[in-house]
Amino acid sequence: MLLKNKIGLVTGGGDGIGRATCMAFANDGAKVAVADIRLEMAQKTVDLIKANGGEAIAIKVDVSKAAEVEAMVAATVEHFGSLDCVSNNAAGGASFAMLPEMEEGSWDKTQAVCLKGVWLCLKYQIPAMLKTGGGAIVNIASLSAVRGEAMQSPYSAAKGGVIALTRTAAAEWARDGIRINAINPGGIRTEGIKRYFEQVPGAEENTAGVHAMRRLGEPEEVADAVCYLVSDRASFITGTSLDVDGGIMVNPHTL
Repeated sequence: MLLKNKIGLVTGGGDGIGRATCMAFANDGAKVAVADIRLEMAQKTVDLIKANGGEAIAIKVDVSKAAEVEAMVAATVEHFGSLDCVSNNAAGGASFAMLPEMEEGSWDKTQAVCLKGVWLCLKYQIPAMLKTGGGAIVNIASLSAVRGEAMQSPYSAAKGGVIALTRTAAAEWARDGIRINAINPGGIRTEGIKRYFEQVPGAEENTAGVHAMRRLGEPEEVADAVCYLVSDRASFITGTSLDVDGGIMVNPHTL
C-alpha cells in the first residue's frame, strides 16, 4: 500500500476527481478527511470508504474562506493526529462564455475558489505538516492553464496561478520535508465537464478528439497519479506539474 498509516485530506472530495482521490487514498491505506462545501456529498464519499473497510470523516468547507480552511485542517489533525498527504482539488465558480461576455462575478468567484482557495489551503496545511516532519501536497490545476481553453478564461487564468503557486511553495519548503506538486488533467468525465457539454453543442466529440487517445479520462486515472505523487515513491519530485491528459499535448493531428 502506497499510503499505509498516512493521514490524507482531499478538498472537493464530494464527487469527481476529488471523490476518486479519496477512494484511492483509502484503498492505498490512508485515513481520509473528505472536505467539500456540500457536506452531504462529502458524507456520501465517507460512506463509500467505510463500506470498503476504510476510515474517513466528512468536513464542510468553503475553501475561499480563511476561517473555514483553518478549521478544516484543525479538525483533520484533531481527529487523526497529523496530516501527511493532501490533494487540493476544490474548484468551481466559472460559467462558460467568450471573454467579453464573461460576468465580473463569475471571474471573481472562480479566482476565489480555484486560486485563493489553494493558497489558503497551503497556508494552513504547511504548518500542520511541519509539526510532524513534512508531507506531500498535490494541487489540481488543469491543462487549460497550459494550452488555454475557449470560453473558460477565469478558469484557465486561475489554474495557471495554481501552477505558479505550486512552484513557489515547493521552492519555499523543499528543505523542510514538504513536497508540493500539481497535476494538469485533460478532459475528465466529471459533473463539471458534463455541464460544459450540455451548454456547447458538439463539445463532447470535439473534446475527445483533441486527446491523442481519442477519449476522455476517468477520475480514477487522475487519482492514481495523485497517489503516486504524495507517496514515498515520488520522494525526489517537487515543484513540477504533471500532465494527465491522454496525450493532448502530443495529439497527432495527421493520424
